[in-house]
Amino acid sequence: MPIDAVEAVAAEPRSAEIAWDHKDVQLYHLGLGAGVPATDPDELRYTLESRLHVLPSFATVAGAGMGVVGGLSAPGIDIDLAAVLHGGQSITVHRPLPVAGRAVSTSRVAAVYDKGKAAVLVLRAEAADADGPLWTSDAQIFVRGEGGWGGDRGPSERLEVPERASDATAERPVREEQALLYRLSGDWNPLHADPEFAKLAGFDRPILHGLCSYGMTLKAVVDTLLGGDVTRVRGYRTRFAGIVFPGETLRIRMWRTDDHTVQVAVSAVERDDAPVLADTVVDHS
Repeated sequence: MPIDAVEAVAAEPRSAEIAWDHKDVQLYHLGLGAGVPATDPDELRYTLESRLHVLPSFATVAGAGMGVVGGLSAPGIDIDLAAVLHGGQSITVHRPLPVAGRAVSTSRVAAVYDKGKAAVLVLRAEAADADGPLWTSDAQIFVRGEGGWGGDRGPSERLEVPERASDATAERPVREEQALLYRLSGDWNPLHADPEFAKLAGFDRPILHGLCSYGMTLKAVVDTLLGGDVTRVRGYRTRFAGIVFPGETLRIRMWRTDDHTVQVAVSAVERDDAPVLADTVVDHS
């Protein structure tokens, strides 16, 4: 079996030093569609270095996403990258992310689950600087064709969308060139840029990065329900339920489920509200 679950989980964590500055943060925010309108004071918090704050989802690209890269090359894992799908993502924020910093990112395979026709790897990255922990990030990676060894199936809970009307709805257009800009933050997969490669993968044209939709959604929640205050975000998790093409529009529906939780559902407007993100929750102060 290409995945040895026992060896993968028991392997020593891998550590690497990562660094970022205001330019990395600004580029990431621009890749999410920030800066429209360009002179809007609320948008300048994402784009102007003198007013900059950091959206917590930046953790997924800080240091070029070392958790996913390190996890897929861990001992006990020998897989065809063409069989890999990013199934879900979660972040726990231990304190506000600085505009510039250096940290040590430690990555490991936290769990391997047997879903029958697929395996799921939980790749965990923990970042800490001289002042202590910054964030913990979990990527859930589906590996098609690698299940069936009789292992733990892992969690499978699903969140039902509330039956009542959403407390807020935001629509966010995805620009035609947005995937080309977002990939400059470190995800160079040609699936998001090369039409010929996209066709080989079964798509008519390049698709948007799932983590771009992920960041766009968190920004919409922060701007719409959290008063634009990124420091209120404590955690954020989602399941990637479908694709997005550049040029489409995200419909982001939000429900306050209690004083500290927002549930979110995201769909593609132009494809009859096809699901994009599901089981999505933002925990906040």
